[in-house]
Amino acid sequence: MTENTIRESTDDAYALKTDLVGAVLAAIEEDSQLTLLQLFEDLHEADIADLIEQIGAEHRRRLVLLWGDHVDGDVLSELEEGVRDEIMEATPDDVLAEAVKDLDTDDVVYLVEDLDTPQKEKLLGSLEIADRVAVEQSLQYEEDTAGRLMQRELVMAPSHWSVGDAIDFMRASEDLPEDFYDVIVVDASLHPIGTVPLSRIMGAPRGAALQSLMHEDFRVIPVDQSQEDVAYAFNQYHMVSAPVVEGTGRLVGVITIDDAMEILEDEAEEDMNRLAGLSDEEDLSSRVWKTTRSRFPWLGVNLFTSILASIVIAQFAGTIEAIVALAVLMPIVASMGGNAGTQTLTVAVRAIATRDLTPANARRIVLREFLVGTANGIVFALIIGVIGFLWYDSVMLGLVLGLAMIGNMIAAGLAGILIPIGLDKLSADPALASGAFVTTVTDIVGFFAFLGLASAMLL
Repeated sequence: MTENTIRESTDDAYALKTDLVGAVLAAIEEDSQLTLLQLFEDLHEADIADLIEQIGAEHRRRLVLLWGDHVDGDVLSELEEGVRDEIMEATPDDVLAEAVKDLDTDDVVYLVEDLDTPQKEKLLGSLEIADRVAVEQSLQYEEDTAGRLMQRELVMAPSHWSVGDAIDFMRASEDLPEDFYDVIVVDASLHPIGTVPLSRIMGAPRGAALQSLMHEDFRVIPVDQSQEDVAYAFNQYHMVSAPVVEGTGRLVGVITIDDAMEILEDEAEEDMNRLAGLSDEEDLSSRVWKTTRSRFPWLGVNLFTSILASIVIAQFAGTIEAIVALAVLMPIVASMGGNAGTQTLTVAVRAIATRDLTPANARRIVLREFLVGTANGIVFALIIGVIGFLWYDSVMLGLVLGLAMIGNMIAAGLAGILIPIGLDKLSADPALASGAFVTTVTDIVGFFAFLGLASAMLL
């Protein structure tokens, strides 16, 4: 099976072909394990995981049963958490134990950390003693820390070794990690003192000392560091792997770029979900009731803020009755402010997450957003002012509309930047609550500015 039969054309290069998904569904309906295995034969583990996530829950359950003893642990480690838990629940314990026994410890930890105790014990019992001990030690660390993220399999060498010593050791070893990028040089106490990329080892003579080739400016990751900080370090310092150390500085594991990339993706997805008032765990495979329940709280908050905006409008009921055109035009001001606030908010939340927005540059960024809001406000004030004049043949109405637009665009820019900064200072997640606050500000300011100016200038 070629790549072209797996993926769509270059217009959507990495989307699975619909006929492949259809063929898998047909194999499930026909209860043909042979056909299913043939379809999976040349697929990458990540592609199989994508395919599983695209089919419905009932078809996933039937797929697991049809897959039988061929369930692949590497595929399980590629699945989103919700689907992963669903698949593992449907997989017989003995099949699951066989599937995960050859995985790296970080992948095993990902798979077993949320299992019920009996299933977890049975799965861990299927591992070799050394692997089980390594997984159990990783599970003792707090969730979402480097200790949970790291893998125990690594390659280290004493500082007195030569390139030839390292090569001979790696060739003779039967327990090398499946993928690794650096040899970690350690002292007698197992403290990392440098890293040597495999490319340097392969390009150096056998007699060259590892100490002469190693990078001494490498970075170590404390075992209790949050995974968010780990991902930031990999992205900021362009690392492909990093040793993990416990409190005494002793080497206990390694984190590689593939794990860091997954965390970066998870953090970005989490920020996007929270900006929209969604649960961190919500995805396309979430059940209807779970999705409904997770969305309800922030929809409730939005209802409350909408009531506040309506209360503001109610204060100007007489003005609206006197000038019916205001009811037609006032949503324009509020909508423009809401969109402008969301633009600023999105940039601000992401900048805080990536440490680009700091106390050192906050004042300059706030001033920038004020100026951007002012500039956009003036431009759109001219546009909407002319529209208002032409629509209702009233210069004053166009002027009121334009002034309200300027005021709300400025308020939107300031709210979009100041609210996430304020929440961050209060140690609250800026992505979680900022959206509701910004929407409230832009609605209330927009309606109050437009209707207030109309009351003062048109009546």
